[in-house]
Amino acid sequence: MNSSNPQRAVAWWLFACCAMVFLTMVVGGVTRLTHSGLSIVEWKPLIGALPPLTHADWLELFAKYQQTPEFIKRNHDMTLDGFQFIFWWEWAHRLSGRAIGVVFFLPYVWFLLRGHLRGAMAAKVFGFFILGGLQGAMGWYMVKSGLVDDPRVSQYRLAAHLGLAFVLFGLMFWTGLGVLQRRTVSPAPTLTVRLGNWLVALVFIMVLSGALVAGIRAGMAYNTFPLMNGHFVPPEIFMVEPLWLNFFTNMATVQFDHRMIAWLLMGLIPWYSWRIWNEAPEARTPAAVLTLWLAAQVALGIATLLLQVPVALGAAHQAGAMVLFGLLLWANHAIRRT
Repeated sequence: MNSSNPQRAVAWWLFACCAMVFLTMVVGGVTRLTHSGLSIVEWKPLIGALPPLTHADWLELFAKYQQTPEFIKRNHDMTLDGFQFIFWWEWAHRLSGRAIGVVFFLPYVWFLLRGHLRGAMAAKVFGFFILGGLQGAMGWYMVKSGLVDDPRVSQYRLAAHLGLAFVLFGLMFWTGLGVLQRRTVSPAPTLTVRLGNWLVALVFIMVLSGALVAGIRAGMAYNTFPLMNGHFVPPEIFMVEPLWLNFFTNMATVQFDHRMIAWLLMGLIPWYSWRIWNEAPEARTPAAVLTLWLAAQVALGIATLLLQVPVALGAAHQAGAMVLFGLLLWANHAIRRT
């Protein structure tokens, strides 16, 4: 390590914020899988941090939920105990999001006053705070889409919400790596560097496609592997008109796309790791871990599909995607230092 102690403190603070984004995403995944996301029908960024404190408070919140389409059309027999279960998951997800803001902002001010963050770096890092606020607003915008006639959040808004989480995680993680270990960039990037860049983009697209799978619940269909109900390409893949809409609303097409990206990554990431192993010995550790984790993530995805998306596996598969994303960023950063 060639960073001073103050720089290392800044880096580990950013890594801690990344860990909190990861935790919030995991809680959000469980919230979605337990159908808890529409339990809180208001967005109160400050007051909403307090949970119900009395029985009357619980009854008031339950009464508001009883007026939503989800209760009327799906949960009309839900008791107060059942409501409390889904409420606590959504409340925990929102609270963890608020906690990220506190854990980010207070140390930021301290580092700024101490002179550990200056100039362009201070502005850049403050941009992460703004992005985090936009992420919270997007979360509420997503929830609002499920408080109308159809009690299901928009898959487009879900993809945007999850995508923003990955962007925030990636920017903070990459910046933390840069602070902790200074990198050098070749004037002419090698094929391995360019491949790494494309893989980051491909994994991000994979994440968005997974959000579409979750949003339209495509994981509850075609629960076979490697074929989709006996077909490599299901015959229903283009049954929706117009044609482009299949890629966003057709369960067969959305799941097929997700599978195809997975197959592509299963070929490209080992090749990328092999190139790193031969060209950049100092980056062999992240390359090896990346390849091993890819195998684990694929196994999680297959198990989640075959077992029709149990909560634990579904949440683990979503969490595994962010781990894979982080490992790929680590490998990309490492090869720029060698």
